Amino acid sequence: MRPEEGDGSSVAPGFHTMWSELRPVGRHPGTGGYRRFAWSGADAECRAWFAEQARRRGLVHEVDRNGNQWAWLGNPAAGDAVVTGSHLDSVPDGGAFDGPLGVVSAFAALDELRARGVRFAKPLGIVNFGDEEGARFGLACVGSRLSAGRLTAEEAHRLTDADGVTLPRAMEAAGYDPDAIGADPERLGRIGAFVELHVEQGRALDLTGDRVGVASAIWPHGRWRFDFRGEANHAGTTRLADRRDPMLPYAETVLAARRNARLAGAVATFGKISVEPNGVNAVPSLVRGWLDSRAADRAALDTVVTGIEQAAHEYAEAHGIRLDVVRESFTPVVEFDHALRDEIARILGGAATGLRVPVLGTGAGHDAGILSGTVPTAMLFVRNPTGVSHSPAEYAAEDDCVAGVTALADVLEGLACR
Repeated sequence: MRPEEGDGSSVAPGFHTMWSELRPVGRHPGTGGYRRFAWSGADAECRAWFAEQARRRGLVHEVDRNGNQWAWLGNPAAGDAVVTGSHLDSVPDGGAFDGPLGVVSAFAALDELRARGVRFAKPLGIVNFGDEEGARFGLACVGSRLSAGRLTAEEAHRLTDADGVTLPRAMEAAGYDPDAIGADPERLGRIGAFVELHVEQGRALDLTGDRVGVASAIWPHGRWRFDFRGEANHAGTTRLADRRDPMLPYAETVLAARRNARLAGAVATFGKISVEPNGVNAVPSLVRGWLDSRAADRAALDTVVTGIEQAAHEYAEAHGIRLDVVRESFTPVVEFDHALRDEIARILGGAATGLRVPVLGTGAGHDAGILSGTVPTAMLFVRNPTGVSHSPAEYAAEDDCVAGVTALADVLEGLACR
C-alpha cells in the first residue's frame, strides 16, 4: 500500500462518521431493520443527509426531474463525467448496507482522493437513485428506469402502493413535481462511466477470502403476480369437499417453484402474499402471490417460470380455482461494459492495495444494470461474511468497507484524474 493510503487511516474516520450519522435513519426499533420507503419521512431524512454531505464538501447538489440526487465536483455539462453512488432506500426491514454502503463509500472515496492531492481531469458525480428497491410501489429501480427511458411517465403514474396511494400523490406530498418525470437523455449523456459499489449479496467473496470483487454480469430476473381466485366461505361450517379454496393451489405452487428452481440451478421465491378477505375464520376468495425468479441465463429462467406457471394452472384447475398470471417486470441479462470492467481490473491490478480482485456474477438487480444500456457501467462488491441481505442481519466488517472505499478511490483516480 502507498503510505498516504496506508492502512486506511485516512479513510476510516470519515467513513465511520458518515455511517454513524446515517445508520439510525428509518431503523425500526422492534426489528432492527430499515423501512426507508420511497417518498416517506425516512426517505426525506436520507435525502437531507445526502444534501448535507454535498454541502460539507463544497459540491453542487441538484435533484433531477425523477427525484434522483446528484452531487457534482466540476461542471457536468463538460461531459465524460465519472459518476459513482447507489441508493438509500430499503426493502421492508432491510439491512443497513444494501445501497447506503455505495453512497457513503462514494463520499469517502472523494475525501480520500482529496487527501491524496489528486487533480481531477473530468467532472466527478455522486448519485443517490430514488426508489431502487421498489418496496413501496412494487417496481424496482424506478428512478433510474425513468431516467433511462425504461419506464414511461404514464406507466409510473399508474404505480400504486398497498394503501392505494399513487406515485404522483406520494411525490407531491414529498414536495416534488410528478408531471416532470420522464426520460433524461441529456443528463445521462454527460456520463462517461458509472461505477456502483455494493455490498455483496451472497458469499462468493467470503468463500474465496477476498475483500473486494468486480461484477461480470447481472442474471436475468423478473417478477410475476399469481392471482388465485376462489370463493369466500365460512371456515367453520363449509365442508372441505364444498370449498373452492385458493390457498391450496397457491401453497402447492410455492413448492413447485422450489423444485423447478433447484432442477435448473436457479432461484425462485414467493416472498409476498395478499389474501382476501384475510380473516382467520374465512375461506379466502383471493390469494395473490408475487414470484421473484432469477437464473444465470434467459433460457434457464424461461424454463423455471414456464414450469411454475404450468404447475400453478394444473393445481388451480384441480381445485376449481381461476388463475391469472401477470409479468410485472423483467430485466434481461446485463453484461457490464467489458472495456470498463477490464480497465478497472487493470487499475486495481496496478494499485498497491494488496487486494486480489476476482470477477463474479450476481443474481441481484441494481441501478447500474438499468443504466448499462445507456452508459458504460461497472460494479464493485464488498465482502459479506454471512451472505445475508435484505435482512437486519446483513453485514460487512469495517475493515472490508474501508478496503472497498480504497478500491473505489483507486478506480475513480484511474478514470477521472488522468
